[in-house]
Parts: sequence; structure tokens; C-alpha cells
Amino acid sequence: MLELSLSWLGLRPVAASPWLLLVLVGASWILAHVLAWTYTFYNNSRHLQCFPQPPKRNWFLGHMGQYPPTEKGLRDFTQLVANYPQGFRICLGPAIPIIIFCHPDMIRIVANASAAAAPKDVIFYDFLKPWLGDGLLLSAGDKWSRHRRMLTPAFHFNILKPYMKIFTKSADIMHAKWQRLITEGHTHLDMFEHISLMTLDSLQKCVFSYDSNCQEKPSEYIAAILELSALVSKRNQQLFLYMDFLYYLTSDGQRFRNACRLVHDFTDAVIQERRRTLPKENIDDFLKAKAKTKTLDFIDVLLLTKDEDGKGLSDEDIRAEADTFMFEGHDTTASGLSWILYNLAKHPEYQERCRQEVQDLLRDRESKEIEWDDLAQLPFLTMCIKESLRLHPPVTSISRRCTQDIVLPDGRVIPKGVVCLIDIFGTHHNPSVWQDPEVYDPFRFDPENIKGRSPLAFIPFSAGPRNCIGQTFAMTEMNVVLALTLLRFRFRPDKEEPRRKPELILRAEGGLWLQVELLSAGPQ
Repeated sequence: MLELSLSWLGLRPVAASPWLLLVLVGASWILAHVLAWTYTFYNNSRHLQCFPQPPKRNWFLGHMGQYPPTEKGLRDFTQLVANYPQGFRICLGPAIPIIIFCHPDMIRIVANASAAAAPKDVIFYDFLKPWLGDGLLLSAGDKWSRHRRMLTPAFHFNILKPYMKIFTKSADIMHAKWQRLITEGHTHLDMFEHISLMTLDSLQKCVFSYDSNCQEKPSEYIAAILELSALVSKRNQQLFLYMDFLYYLTSDGQRFRNACRLVHDFTDAVIQERRRTLPKENIDDFLKAKAKTKTLDFIDVLLLTKDEDGKGLSDEDIRAEADTFMFEGHDTTASGLSWILYNLAKHPEYQERCRQEVQDLLRDRESKEIEWDDLAQLPFLTMCIKESLRLHPPVTSISRRCTQDIVLPDGRVIPKGVVCLIDIFGTHHNPSVWQDPEVYDPFRFDPENIKGRSPLAFIPFSAGPRNCIGQTFAMTEMNVVLALTLLRFRFRPDKEEPRRKPELILRAEGGLWLQVELLSAGPQ
């Protein structure tokens, strides 16, 4: 029988049993990992000492729970930005450092790093994986690069131009509903509730060419998307449910699975129906001919797109990208539009100037529709939108995990494996970047005032190679909807100030309520 020498432990030779070998191998593996983790921890700690750190709650929790997603938490975190304008570090628990960047000079290095050197951090995004799969938001490496190249044509202005009519129609439906409510005496409206349904209505038409009439009656698919967004936001605040096996034992976990299944079934059914109607050959010619007779939707474009080798996307890839676009496109635009209306309600002089600009543009027209070429004729409206996106960015932060050491301009090093948070909200409220950052001033975006300003001072759509691919789509929709809305309604602030609530997107606790007054007979 083989004997195992344990003389290095001071023990005499013993018979080597498989179980003993297994225990020794396991113990060695654990020891190696503990030593590697300890080395990494102390090496990172040494490098990170040069980043300032605000006081912790205690050694065990670190800064965890110190800045909750509430109005007070947001104010406290904004004060940190004022205290540490170049950035700082916080600690989740006793041993997980997070570097916070809130200044263009620091953001530039991380944001402009390649997608391979600074991919999105899985901790902050993995909850979305069962829903969104490997779409652009969550994929990494070569797959992300391939999909980004293939999807870029889907957001070309030639594709977006026909969507203008969809945006107009969806806004008309919302406005007709507001007119009915106001006539019935309901002048106090929650912007998030109504605008979220409107953006989902537009997206279903743009992505699937499907009209669910969700603004007028309940839709299972729309309800599932709203529920998924709410459940992910809720789970993000429940530390003990970060582990999947625990989460799926809860009622929320079961609801999440059921909603995912419903959304996936809907998307799969649309894809299969399109595949079924496609001819076996000359698919490109078929889709191009279709584009001449109707608006190409997102699914059409995904079926049409090919990579450099002539290969298309699989059905699974198409579903992931369609679901990602539905998720990213509805909440962010709804948040942006809601806060824009709030800011204009607070500043009636800017609201009236925007309204006058739209009225002057459409004065001699029979049709009260905003066309593609009109967008350039609404400069002040666009300035107001951008200033609202600065003051109330829909996405307040994005995270990156460094896959290699990154050297900052001042010589400091971010070690491999450390998570960096690009604090969009903090950057937009940084007094060393913006003068009087809490003041709503659209003239910050006057062309003369933009000169000399870092492009990374204003990053509502992120920055660098992983910036938002749909930002032109979003800005176009916001311009169209806002122009038509101001043409028909006047907005006044509610008696109570909204309490900001940064979740997946920047919301208002309890809704964002405004007083809405009818200006005309409604949609033309």
C-alpha cells in the first residue's frame, strides 16, 4: 500500500487513503486561495491609501447603508462630492473597496478604457441577467464588441426618422387621456405613471410593430416589464437576497421568474413569426423591400444585420437585444421627461419660452406634428432638456471593474479587480465642475457656454466605448413628446417638493406629481 509522508508536519508515514488525499488537496486549495486573497487585499489596500475616504459606520459594515437610495442619502453623497471633488473611496463591508469618480479628469481614464480593460461590474448588473441575457447592457468581451458593431446601424437616422410618427401617436394618446382626466376634474397627475406607459407604448411599436393599446387598457406584457423593473430595484436593497438560490425561494423570486417567462415568451413568439414569414432566400432583398412600404422595426433590423463574416444574430441574441432595448428605453426616457416637466413647472419663464418656440415653428402648418428636420429648429427646448438631464440624470451611476492596473493622470494606480463607480449624478452636481450646480439654468448649454467645457462634465448617456447606443433615439423622443406636450398643456409644481429616489433610474418617492392645465382642445 502507498504510504504518505507527513514528516513535514511532524507525523510518521501513514497509509494514503483517497479520503485523506482529498482532504489534503482541498485544504491546500483553500489555503492557496486564502493566501492569494490576503495578498490581493493588502496589495490593493496599499495602492488605495492615496484615495481619500470619508468616515465609516464601523469596521465591519464600512460605508454599507450609510448612503441609502433616499433624498437624504442623495444629499449626503452629494456633500461627499463637494468635499472630495476629484473622487474618493468607500468600502462595502470590511474588505470590498469601491472607487468613486466624480470629475471629468478622473472619469476620462476609466470611461475611455477599452471594454476589455474596464467591463461593467457583474455585482451591480447580474440581477438583470435572467431577464436580459447577453444583450449589449450585460455582455462583455468579443461578444459585446460584435453586437455593438452589428447594432449600430439600427440607430442610424434613416431608421429613426420614421419613428417620429410613432412618438407623435403615443404622445397623442397620452394627451387625450390627460384631457379626459382634466375635464373630469383630475388636474393633479403623476408624471411617471403616465409617461412610463407612453414610452412603453412607443417602444412596443418601434421594437415589435405591436400595438397593445397599453395606455388605455391593461397589458400582461407591459405589466411584466414594470414588475421586473420594480423587483430588480427592490432586490438591490436586500443584501441577503443577493444569492440566487435564496432569492428564488422567496415570493419575489417566483414573481421574477414568472414575469421573465412571460416577457421571453412574447419576444420569442414575435421572432418566430418573423422567421416564419421570411423567404428561404434573398432575405436582405425582402427586408429592404419591406422597408420601402412600412417602418422597419427593431426586430426587422436585427434579422437583417450581419457581421464581417456574413453571420447574423441567433434568435437568443435577438431576444436579448430586444428585451434590453425595452428595459433601457422605457424607464430612462420616462424619468428624463418627467423631471424635465418638473423643472419647467418650477421655472414658468423657461416653460413659456419653450412653448413659444414650438408655436412659432408650427404656426403656419395645418399638421401639428414635429418632423425630423424640425429638431434643429428647437434649440432652447433642447437646452432645457439637457439642463434637466444634468440636474436629474435618469441613470445616476455606472460601474466598471478593472481587469488590469489602471494608472490615473496624477500617477495613482487603480489595482486590477477593483470596482470603479462613475458617479454621473455627482459629476453633474460637482461644484468644481459646474458653477451653482443645484440651479436649473438652460443657458449652460448655449453653444457659447459649451466651448472649453470637458465633454465628460455632462454624461447622462455614459461615456466612452460603452456609452448608450440609443441616446439619439432617446433625445429624439424627448424632443418630440416635450414639444407636443407644451403645445397643449401648462404645468405647475405640486405643493410638496418631490423626494428623489435613485434606484435603477432616478425616481421620485411616491411619484412625481404636477398640476396640469389644458391649453387647447387637445391633440390635433
